[in-house]
Amino acid sequence: MERVNVGPGVYLTRLEAEKFNRQRIAIHFQFPNLREDATAAAVLPLVLERGWAGCPDMTRLSRQLAKLYGANLGVDATLNGGNRVITVDISGIKNEFALEGEDLSGEYAKIALGVAFRPYLVEGVFDPEAVEIEKQKLAQRLETEINDKRLYCVRQARRIFFSGSPAAVERDGYLEEVPGVTPQTLKAVYDRMISTATIDVMVQGGDGEEVRRQLEEYLTGLERNPAPLVENLAMPATETLHREEYFDMVQAKLCMMFTWDKPMSAADLNAARLAMALYGGSVSSRLFLNVREKQSLCYYCSSTCSTMTGAMVVDSGVEPANAKRAEQAILREWENLKTGEITDEELEDCRRSLLSGMDAVGDSLEGEENWYYMQICRGEPLLPPSRSKEALLTVTREDVRRILQGFHYSLGYLLTRKEAGYDSL
Repeated sequence: MERVNVGPGVYLTRLEAEKFNRQRIAIHFQFPNLREDATAAAVLPLVLERGWAGCPDMTRLSRQLAKLYGANLGVDATLNGGNRVITVDISGIKNEFALEGEDLSGEYAKIALGVAFRPYLVEGVFDPEAVEIEKQKLAQRLETEINDKRLYCVRQARRIFFSGSPAAVERDGYLEEVPGVTPQTLKAVYDRMISTATIDVMVQGGDGEEVRRQLEEYLTGLERNPAPLVENLAMPATETLHREEYFDMVQAKLCMMFTWDKPMSAADLNAARLAMALYGGSVSSRLFLNVREKQSLCYYCSSTCSTMTGAMVVDSGVEPANAKRAEQAILREWENLKTGEITDEELEDCRRSLLSGMDAVGDSLEGEENWYYMQICRGEPLLPPSRSKEALLTVTREDVRRILQGFHYSLGYLLTRKEAGYDSL
């Protein structure tokens, strides 16, 4: 594998894909997630996915993909700490499986790079009809967020926890701002992305030289001024805050947010992985075995940690009357792991679970590509999962305790019936 610089802030990475009969090209644009652009930036991938200058009609594009042996095209948005990542990806069979010797790599690259760098424009801006259609879809998505109470609870907690931080900017924008998105504002966000984003093009199983040739053609004449990305962050430790929101609901939702109080480094990653597996990230974890199974205090209870934001999230579904007891039990397991015994059996059970997950990374093109792209985002050298497995084997109890001891409980957010809130318990 190799990663080479092909322009200001533009990189091409070639990954092996010998065991697959398919190939994949992914184009990642990563740039600071600005609050003022968030809603337009959320509409942008929806509009880009509809077509490009060489094939502006969605029906024609679908037919074109079907003719390329059922190729798949996607445009998605994710958040990486305080940065937004918009990804254009295409996958299909390898050249050697084409029935008539077609250059499929070249065709896939033409579509993916066209979507990314040559969008369909009407009088210099995005098609007004397409923009209105995708605005309606985004608005519907935002309006229905509240219907998934688990997701809604976590998002509400994150909004409070990260308030004032770059990580607080919403991936899907803001409902009240959707009507204000215009073809002109959307084009301005697109232009900012093309000019300032760090661009990573990743090729698996395809003709890397052909992709590079086409990429360099698209880059010719572009004014590139890559902006510094938002670095790893962490919220300051504060006195624990409790917030409640009331709904007519049978199962209450409790989201607990913890801060590490300082940015984590890439060196903390494997210790954090094992700490989460022990605490609440596996079926061998303390939260699953003790809080859920033994005490029956929740329907589900899990923990996750982000090294990009120095945050740990514990997400649980509880009986309304058990919310306070569940919170106390979750905190008790945290305290026990920080200072109490960690047996060889549970440590190794969780370690084996993580090792098995690393073995599965290479089971799909997307999983493998995501593994290496996250290393790029963290500023690490590109190393296969086997190297991380070696590092994971060296993580000790003391490393796990160090990670967990660094967290501070900042926020408890509870969705429940009004008569079952914290104040009534």
